[in-house]
Amino acid sequence: MCGICGYINSKILGQEILSGMNDTMKHRGPNDSGAWEQENDDYAIGMAHRRLSILDLSELGHQPMFSQNKEVVIVFNGEIYNYREIRKELQQKGYKFQSNCDTEVIISAYQEWGVECFGKLNGMFAIAIYDVKQKRLVLARDRMGKKPLYYYHNNKIFCFGSELKPILKFPLFIKDINTNAIGDFLCNKCISAPETIFCNTFKLQPGTYMIYQNGTIQLSSYWDAAERKQSVDNEKIWDYEEGKRQLENILLDSVKKRMISDVPLGSFLSGGIDSTLITSVAQGISNKPVKSFTIGFYDKKENEAEFAAEIAKHIGTEHHELYVSEQDILDTIQDLPFYYDEPFSDSSQLPSMLVSRMASDHITVALSGDGGDELFCGYTMYDLTWIAQHSDWMGAVAYKMIGNSRLMEQLPSELRAFINNRDKHRKTQLFIDVVREEVEKILGQPLNNIKYSQEDKIEYKNWQERRMLLDIQTYLPEDILTKMDRASMKHSLEVRCPLLDYRFVEKTFQIPHKYKYNKFDKKYILKDITYKYVPEKLLDRPKKGFSIPLRKWLRTVLASQIAMYADESKLEQQGIFQKKAIKELIEKQKISDKKIYSSILWSFYIFQRWYQLFIEDLWNN
Repeated sequence: MCGICGYINSKILGQEILSGMNDTMKHRGPNDSGAWEQENDDYAIGMAHRRLSILDLSELGHQPMFSQNKEVVIVFNGEIYNYREIRKELQQKGYKFQSNCDTEVIISAYQEWGVECFGKLNGMFAIAIYDVKQKRLVLARDRMGKKPLYYYHNNKIFCFGSELKPILKFPLFIKDINTNAIGDFLCNKCISAPETIFCNTFKLQPGTYMIYQNGTIQLSSYWDAAERKQSVDNEKIWDYEEGKRQLENILLDSVKKRMISDVPLGSFLSGGIDSTLITSVAQGISNKPVKSFTIGFYDKKENEAEFAAEIAKHIGTEHHELYVSEQDILDTIQDLPFYYDEPFSDSSQLPSMLVSRMASDHITVALSGDGGDELFCGYTMYDLTWIAQHSDWMGAVAYKMIGNSRLMEQLPSELRAFINNRDKHRKTQLFIDVVREEVEKILGQPLNNIKYSQEDKIEYKNWQERRMLLDIQTYLPEDILTKMDRASMKHSLEVRCPLLDYRFVEKTFQIPHKYKYNKFDKKYILKDITYKYVPEKLLDRPKKGFSIPLRKWLRTVLASQIAMYADESKLEQQGIFQKKAIKELIEKQKISDKKIYSSILWSFYIFQRWYQLFIEDLWNN
């Protein structure tokens, strides 16, 4: 895995500045670095790369890489799993290759097919290509959003990077906060693409490529999850056993492709369905024990490590455990603002960092089970969505009776959200209204566009199907994959997700929903496949997951920091939060065990730590 960055400007910046931008991502690529600049008649361009060597460890994999005719320059972050097949196809067309790396294949693919080449790539990637002949810069991001790609565009100034840090280092960057993104963050724990925390700064969305030419941007989608699902609606696999067989066959190939590596490889094993299946398949393919990794907790109520160990013993992996204390987790908080670049408050980032740190002592590539919940209806949220749909008629009746009355104001926020959920285009997002009410208080302004607009285009009658598809387009790339990318890259560890192979994702779209969710039995068909590799008795238990004691921390070990960040004079100077509302939130969190209060207060804490590092340290002046 790597980091990329670059710019287009009226004049050349120089190697010192470009290398300085590039080196902010040394953790993403500690093995090598490269930078290239060129001055043209009316503009200058620079591109840089930090390398984590995975395939072809020789100098032939160095980037920026040039086509043999010097007409194409590329910097690339990711892995292309079908590059060998594409390479053979290109060789038949007369292309010759000097290296054994996928980067050179992308160059030739672009020369042969232009921007259509991105639809041929099976992998995780963020790509920047400078086309010398056409004088254009092309950026592209993988279908599922595994690899991040940011860009800054202000008039004819353009800059891009795998993270925000190199963009912040760009000398012409104007560091203005995008205030509209703050409410989004406080409600969703992350900032939704294409927005970022800074003005004129954006995330390239998954399945999208951009052409930057003559100071203008053209965005195009080459893959869209909703469109792909709708395109196969008439191709459902109603034969359960046949559907299971096809899913397993694609998964076997997906795992096999993701085990191609010139450096040590292993697998995360939490003891849940997804990681167990991926690790089992990997062990079946490998001719030696696969290294597996899990985090353990000393509190037995939270600990799943013993179950993961039993599974590892059954599968036959070389298993590694790291038992962590509460203090170990607390210590990782210090690194969060720097490595996540913008406010991000999914607290499972903390154990993700710890398991990545442990694994990086043994391997450079790890397999992960990310994606299983979104593809096979695995979250508790989907149970709640089912309940909400089947009781929505009661909400409609209540709305007609008391929708605009004072009585509504007296009801609990959860019940108000249920009754007010009358927008037929955004039915599955009623739960965010509960959070929105509290966030509006601390920001002192209404949040009118807090729900994802993507649901408007999802027309399935089944709310679960709608919510799953919405999560694939939003929650998965913006939260789950962002969390793991930053947590793993902090420790120069590449994480690959076989369940997010686009062929597997598209095949799940052909599986009838009743085979995924069966009377509150979630992940039905995926569990059935897993039981072929691991006995059901080893997995037949409620999943605990990584539970972070936020309520306890915010009331005890973090209380003094919370008080510091909530200092009224500093809040007034900062000009973002309402002093009285923040004080009330802290008091409510102290006496109530409602998750919403600790969740929002934690997000407030994370935002203030980010603000202190990246904007202004108001609290130590």
